[in-house]
Amino acid sequence: MRVRRCFICAAAMLAPSARPLDFPGGRRRLFPIACGSCGVLIEPDADPERCWRDLAGRLAAPVFIPDPDAGYGLDLYTLRSAATRLGRGIRPLGPADRAALLQPHSLRAAQGVLYDLDGAEQRPVSLGVICRAAERDSVLAALPAQAAWTADVAILLDGPAAPARAVPVPSFAPGAVRVAARPLAGDFAAQRNALQDLARTAWMLQLDADEALDPATGAHLPALAALAEAGDVVSVGLPRRNRVDGLLSDVYPDVQYRLNRTAIRYDGRVHERPVLPGGWPQSFIALHGAIDHALTGTHVRARSQRYEALDPGRGRPEERDALLQPYRP
Repeated sequence: MRVRRCFICAAAMLAPSARPLDFPGGRRRLFPIACGSCGVLIEPDADPERCWRDLAGRLAAPVFIPDPDAGYGLDLYTLRSAATRLGRGIRPLGPADRAALLQPHSLRAAQGVLYDLDGAEQRPVSLGVICRAAERDSVLAALPAQAAWTADVAILLDGPAAPARAVPVPSFAPGAVRVAARPLAGDFAAQRNALQDLARTAWMLQLDADEALDPATGAHLPALAALAEAGDVVSVGLPRRNRVDGLLSDVYPDVQYRLNRTAIRYDGRVHERPVLPGGWPQSFIALHGAIDHALTGTHVRARSQRYEALDPGRGRPEERDALLQPYRP
């Protein structure tokens, strides 16, 4: 198969598969290719553009009905992520479909009710930012653009311990934005967990100072949190666009699981990840937007060495090399 990236999520994680799908009417199909990120199943000779056009057309309908003859197939877990690319959510049609959603990757081909995330049920989401003291003012200056989707912001500085104090920011109510501090001490998971504890809502999106989120992407986060709760999900991943010296890196979508229930804990001194009680089925990837990450080549080269010193064996030199490669379709 010459195609390198998934036609749904763009991950370069297509690999051999033996997963079957059972379609309505009783037909079972075996698919030889699967995406290791979103989980879509693909025929080796399938045209990616044709597959996406077909899927996008079906995602625009009130109810998703699969085509047993299409060049791709997916279960409801994968359909949920695919629908978010067009700003839509899904609901299971009945008990069997809900069971399939909660137990990916199911044999049951996806069927489900579709709805627009705009105007859908929402949950409050806090915004959390980790930064150095020198970055505080620039972080605060960027906040007003996010006021349309969040009413609670916590900023955690790397520095001597200090309790959270309210800071006035335009477009936010008094007391909505707070700044606290604690020493990072080379433990990124501990810093993220401390930031989680500062949230005043049940969900928090975390960003770093060198990351940015388009407010249009943020606008769907409260509806995504409600979609997650309906599917027993506690962590939602967003693609991250790494731009090294201004150029998009080949490390894409580089999914970051940053929209989490605030009770969730991160693990790992470096390259930290949320720990999910029920494993990966309690997460999914949202494709309606991305986190933008600005890096320099000098920083990328130095970071790997620094991370290796902090947590031997986890410096990821292979990721350093990939980050320095320009994006390839």
